[in-house]
Amino acid sequence: MNTYITGAVIKELREKKGLTQEELARRIGVTGKAVSKWETGKGLPDISLLEPLSSALGASVIELMKGETVVNRNRSSNMMKTRFYVCPVCGNIVHAVGNALISCCGITLPALEAEAFDDAHAPTIEMIEDERFISFRHDMSKTHFISFLAFVSNDRVQMIKFYPEGNAETRIQKRGHGDLYAYCNKHGLMKQRL
Repeated sequence: MNTYITGAVIKELREKKGLTQEELARRIGVTGKAVSKWETGKGLPDISLLEPLSSALGASVIELMKGETVVNRNRSSNMMKTRFYVCPVCGNIVHAVGNALISCCGITLPALEAEAFDDAHAPTIEMIEDERFISFRHDMSKTHFISFLAFVSNDRVQMIKFYPEGNAETRIQKRGHGDLYAYCNKHGLMKQRL
């Protein structure tokens, strides 16, 4: 994208809100002519107008700047549609019940796509009473490690954080079927159905 915001996005969001150019202009304190210029690509809104503009249009500033809106279609909050996001700068882990626009350390984070576990990352799972003991024979050095494990079932997410130079093992409560996820800081997110 050549500009920090596109007129097409402003127009699309304005029309979705059922606003005329004049109504939007009044809400943010500019003229209708200014809004027209933005939408036709003959001008750009001043950066000081981004917050009022995003508020009036019902979108985040990041959505305006990216040129696309993010819609979470998981209205019923089905936990099995959980998405994971990991910040490459600070290692922050975020999970959301569906698509979300997540930003950390000034970076918009993409949702991680899970691959099937490979041999080097496959967990060992043992049943101990009403728990699953899950362990990994994976390097846990400061530069290559399993960062977290999560078990996602219909009604909850159980997430366990692992640390470099620690053990990559834990117990999780056995609660029916679900998806087991593990995130390797070098190889990404992996998943298997339990």
